[in-house]
Amino acid sequence: MERRTIGATALETGAVGLGCMPMSWAYTSSRQRGEESVRALHRALDLGANLLDTADMYGPFTNELLIGRVLRERRAEAFVSTKAGLLVGDQHIVANGRPSYIRRACDASLRRLQTDVIDLYQLHRADPEIPIEETWGAMADLVRAGKVRALGLCAVGARASRRSGTGVGRPVAGGLHEGTVRQLERVQQVFPVAAVQAELSVWSPEALADLLPWCEARGVGFLAAMPLGNGFLTGTLTPGSGFEPDDVRARHPRFTAEMMAANQPVVAGLRRVAARHGPAATPAQTALAWTLAQGRHVIPVPGAKRARWVEENAAAAALTLSAADLAEISALPAALGSWD
Repeated sequence: MERRTIGATALETGAVGLGCMPMSWAYTSSRQRGEESVRALHRALDLGANLLDTADMYGPFTNELLIGRVLRERRAEAFVSTKAGLLVGDQHIVANGRPSYIRRACDASLRRLQTDVIDLYQLHRADPEIPIEETWGAMADLVRAGKVRALGLCAVGARASRRSGTGVGRPVAGGLHEGTVRQLERVQQVFPVAAVQAELSVWSPEALADLLPWCEARGVGFLAAMPLGNGFLTGTLTPGSGFEPDDVRARHPRFTAEMMAANQPVVAGLRRVAARHGPAATPAQTALAWTLAQGRHVIPVPGAKRARWVEENAAAAALTLSAADLAEISALPAALGSWD
């Protein structure tokens, strides 16, 4: 697989990574078995999709434990990215950016992951009660201590209602991530930002307007979260698709039958482009190839919990879209429905 570099660091990963959250959080099912996820992790490493992206809150904690089972055997092949800064309570999720907590959280993640160093340690959310410089300073100390190799920040932008829009290739102007950019400017004065993680996909291209240019201008890597639109861009979901009760899409405005039907033209467009690349090409691979084409500093991290999906996603690294392909995707209608 093609290799890409995380920002200005010397850290390299496969061009397509693996989002591990669905293995134990948000998209899980009582029928999901850990062994199936372990096979998916091994297959990702086999194929060079070695950026394994997780967080201590996924589960909570069980996602890191699952990955640790694989790292125990294959640590040298993996690029480990995990996050801290969110606590899962009985009824809600809260941010905790206290330096003492960040230090404890890192040590706990190292134990669960069965490794002595984390390649990329990300702040999941900024704590509104703690100056972000204090949190980032504690994370920088972890780099100096040799527990972490590089630091990243997860971006949170105000979601837009996309009931009308200007198309995939023309992102809404006006700083959906203005707050994140301000945070990045502040923490950059404390310790270099190696990567920013934020949503970027054919049906959620807002990061093209602000975050992506910010990263490119400063040599910062960009981890594209949810590049398959929570599974919608794979073309495998239909308006009649049912979701398990513990699947977040069961309560998501864009996954109502009405909105899924309304957004089928986006998938149809991806399917048309895929068809030009041979019978084996899929809408999912086309969506990932579009994300890869947004810059050499972009690494999509599609979530998957089965080996066959890992294989399909990894193959997107070899799919090169033409200028005509990209233009056709840019002309697709904007996705409809609130993303909140």
